[in-house]
Amino acid sequence: MSALGKILRKPIEFVSGEYGMAAVLLLLCILFSVLTIEEKSPEGTKAGNKLTDDIVKLIEQDSVNFPKEIRVFIAAGKGKSGEDFVDSLGKGLDSKGINVIGKAVGDTLRIKKAIQATGEIDLIATTSLMRNFPVFDSFLGEEREVIRASSMVVNDTLIKGEKTTLIAPRTYLWPIFLTPVNLRNITSQIAVIAILAIGMTMVIITAGIDLSVGSMIALSAVVATSIIEKMGGAAEAGTSVFLIASLAGVLVCTLSGAFTGIMVSQFSIPPFIATLAMMQVLRGIAFKIANNETISDVPANFQWLGNGLSYGIPNCVILMIILYTLAHIMMNKTQLGRYIYAIGANAEASRMSGISPKKIKLIVYAICGATAGLGGIVMASQLQSGAGNYGVTYELMVIAAVVVGGTSLFGGKGKVLGTLIGAFIIAVITNGMNLLLLGSETQMIVLGLVILVAILIERLRSGEWRNAVGG
Repeated sequence: MSALGKILRKPIEFVSGEYGMAAVLLLLCILFSVLTIEEKSPEGTKAGNKLTDDIVKLIEQDSVNFPKEIRVFIAAGKGKSGEDFVDSLGKGLDSKGINVIGKAVGDTLRIKKAIQATGEIDLIATTSLMRNFPVFDSFLGEEREVIRASSMVVNDTLIKGEKTTLIAPRTYLWPIFLTPVNLRNITSQIAVIAILAIGMTMVIITAGIDLSVGSMIALSAVVATSIIEKMGGAAEAGTSVFLIASLAGVLVCTLSGAFTGIMVSQFSIPPFIATLAMMQVLRGIAFKIANNETISDVPANFQWLGNGLSYGIPNCVILMIILYTLAHIMMNKTQLGRYIYAIGANAEASRMSGISPKKIKLIVYAICGATAGLGGIVMASQLQSGAGNYGVTYELMVIAAVVVGGTSLFGGKGKVLGTLIGAFIIAVITNGMNLLLLGSETQMIVLGLVILVAILIERLRSGEWRNAVGG
């Protein structure tokens, strides 16, 4: 082994090991957390509580300029956040015996009139968002300074003017990537791809591939929404209609997957060719059913699966977790799972052992169709509509998730939970690049390189590249 090979061996073995991709996911999260750090401001009740503490400490540190008898006016923009800020700050200052002589919540004109009507004010407390609004200029006067003394706990949130002083909550640094909204977006956005990747993992473990999953997303979505439209639409369709429509969409895709499985197993058509043909056929059928239009006559509560929350967790993510749990049990604890691995490792040896590769492949492609159908229902629910152009290029993202998750394109190796990690790696990379405002062309280059590196790592780890012809 060359010196370079010895150097690279351990990192490659670690990354391709059981916990390697999880470590990569963690490192990516850390990287994008660092790259997306921005100055943020507290809002609502949290901002009011923090500013209460700052004003109390300010009085304790500089009792000459800010005695406990200071007259405080509280101002905030309209909306619930502003109301919560004024309410919490007012109660906090009252509890400390600090004199609040006026409050105003609303637009700048209303705040200006309220301040004018109040009389002499020593300190105006407002939100970080309103701190630089010109409404306060006339009350601060011509000469003003931002107090930056290191001993001041409020730092640069204190603007001292000729007539009064303006104070706002302290800002802080926090990664946009780690905000609850963004993390929830990542899980919701990856749910469809992750669900599809369950079936794709099983197909690839058998040394096959399915390029038709993106088209099956569109087919399932169109079938479900067209049934809802015909059985009452937005006005009359209820839960039973949703269930029937969803089952129909999944069933159609399951049968489509089974048909592909027959083509591959019974007629020995290469999976790439068979699924490439089905990709075109199913996409065309989806457009036909939808009449080249978007079907949107569905009730708002159809979004429950795609956009609804249960205990703060997106329902589509809960479905994804359930499916991955079942798939993990099936692949590791059942006879079918063992047969899938056996066929991928050596189909001929499996046949001689009494396993039917044709039957197993048919089942696997049918499962892949079913998961694609479920993904289509989730997407239709998220977008509250169905169209023939749904799921375009999704097959590439799904294959990328499976490969990055450690499943070998040559069959026989792979784990469902590894695929889930791979799906999150793809989602984190995509989300991180969006937050960094990188263009779509850059994202395509990066994702392509990620797939290539994942395959290269797998080949280097296995050592099979040495057996290539001409090597």
